[in-house]
Amino acid sequence: MAALAISACSADKSAADKTEEDFDYTVDRFADIEVLRYQVAGFEDLTPRQRILIYYLTEAALAGRDILWDQNGKYNLAIRDLLENVYLNYDGAKDTPDFKAFETYLKQVEFANGIHHHYSCDKFIPAFSRDFLTAEIAKLPADKQPAEVETLLSVIFDPAVMPKRVNQAEGADLILTSANNLYEGVTQAEVEAYYNAIKDTTIPDPVSYGLNSKVVKRDGKVVEEVYRVGGLYSEPISRIVGLLGQAKEYAENDAQKAIIEKLINFYTTGDLRAFDDYSIAWVEDTASQVDFINGFIESYGDPLGMTGSWESIVNFRNNDASHRTEVISNNAQWFEDHSPVAPSFRKDKVKGVSAKVITAAILAGDSYPATPIGINLPNANWIRAAHGSKSVTIENITEAYDGANHGNGFNEEFVIDAPTSELLDKYLFITDNLHTDLHECLGHASGKLLPGVDPDALKAHGSTLEETRADLFALYYLADPKLLELGLLDNPDAYKAQYYKYLLNGLMTQLVRIEPGKDIEEAHMRNRQLISNWVVEKGAPDNVVEFVKRDGKTFIQINDYARLRDLFGQLLAEIQRIKSTGDYQAGADLVEKYAVKVNPDLHREVLERYATLDIAPYRGFVNPIYTPVTDADGRITDVTISYGEEFLPQVLRYSRDYRTLR
Repeated sequence: MAALAISACSADKSAADKTEEDFDYTVDRFADIEVLRYQVAGFEDLTPRQRILIYYLTEAALAGRDILWDQNGKYNLAIRDLLENVYLNYDGAKDTPDFKAFETYLKQVEFANGIHHHYSCDKFIPAFSRDFLTAEIAKLPADKQPAEVETLLSVIFDPAVMPKRVNQAEGADLILTSANNLYEGVTQAEVEAYYNAIKDTTIPDPVSYGLNSKVVKRDGKVVEEVYRVGGLYSEPISRIVGLLGQAKEYAENDAQKAIIEKLINFYTTGDLRAFDDYSIAWVEDTASQVDFINGFIESYGDPLGMTGSWESIVNFRNNDASHRTEVISNNAQWFEDHSPVAPSFRKDKVKGVSAKVITAAILAGDSYPATPIGINLPNANWIRAAHGSKSVTIENITEAYDGANHGNGFNEEFVIDAPTSELLDKYLFITDNLHTDLHECLGHASGKLLPGVDPDALKAHGSTLEETRADLFALYYLADPKLLELGLLDNPDAYKAQYYKYLLNGLMTQLVRIEPGKDIEEAHMRNRQLISNWVVEKGAPDNVVEFVKRDGKTFIQINDYARLRDLFGQLLAEIQRIKSTGDYQAGADLVEKYAVKVNPDLHREVLERYATLDIAPYRGFVNPIYTPVTDADGRITDVTISYGEEFLPQVLRYSRDYRTLR
């Protein structure tokens, strides 16, 4: 999942009327970020009831925005208020260095849902002066003056205060050194001891401990404050529940209505068994055209990988493109049976792997503005084993990326030769999507834990190793003749486009996202470097992959694609063994050896070459606007869509209209 001036829709032709070729993808460019817009093709082809259903689900999605901001940091909401008030009340010259730097900082904070970078988790360092901000605060009306202004200024400007949102450094207390707001007054050892005391790994259906709670110390005792109506985050959750109730009235079928009711029950009670009931009903619903996720889901924001960050995506099935994922899911058992992992770690019977290509209608919470390109849920291993999983590829997001990539000069700068570049031009889009399909549909759904293995046994490295496993599964099968047999590829060499791009990214170009001297900490980036460095090292005796120099520039050269596939299979077998047995030490050794450290000379070169292209390392999106159509009595009869909103106006509107936490 990861540049130019603002680009608005033309006055005489709305974005909704444009063809894919002339759609204005680029919205804004600042710092290391490019903001795009995505098309919601097919929205007009839905029924009015489906469009109204989507409207209420999008409102429920936007209603949870403040939860994610608060989870990301204790002072985030207060700082957001401060920055927005200064921006909206500013009446000075807008061409000064301080104001320009302030506006960039505001956009960075809005994009990251807080004061730490959405990917690196490092705190943003303002390029404007403290004196500038202090003077502007003094000009604010009395009702806009922030409380604890000195504390907020210290958090913003002092690099030693809350420097890292999620710290993954080996040997550190990951709770005390992480600035997120998921824990308070507790150490890592206390949190681990608390959960070890209440977990029961002998039962076949354990709940997702810690998923919807903040762990705190009260009167010397470690307790959980649960996210629910009447508990922590009660106001936004109550608003979400109300909107879900309105959405339920437009459900496509009884199964979808029951799913919404079960989600409301979970939000109302905070009971993790209720969340399991919802997850089972959700994964078993394969008939509904409209679908959504809404809740505390992915745990990358927790250094221990337990608490879910709040997010939502509303979508509907792309029927034509879903043929590809349906073919893959219908053959899930074949892929599992032919996996290179040990038979004892494979699933005897793959259950309920449903897959589809979707069109995103709204992105929210931890999926906005930066978003994944694929989803595989639920995360509970026992639900996957007993009830299956649901996997999606978000193709209108990948189409937006592809549309914005045309002519950016990347291939000319980093791809080793013209034939390889031509192969990428021809097959990278389809193999990228197939990689996502295989990763989400089957990779996350493959394999099994041995009886009694704690799902959290890999601790801080669990997310990295899980993404490694899913990527390796996809890479291994991309080269399998089975994809040709199934009609998913038409050229036996097509997979080479993805193999080359993957290693190029894992070994070199993703380093543009890392500051000089820093380690890699984000789970997906660690995963890609782990795989890439491992195959280079293990393939060295046969010169499978090598770095070559041409005109003083470093390139990746793959000399033996078949042998490379074999290496992917070997590493997949080892990662699955680690996962299945809960071998923490072996997993930690792999991550620390291959995934964390950066070659400083290669890093410097990549940064210098990338700078000549003016390509933003990170991308995210603005959402479309949904406007209800009402009759004379005020009842909603339909919903229209428009695309003209730009980035800052959108997030400022969200802060105004969807504020729920004070």
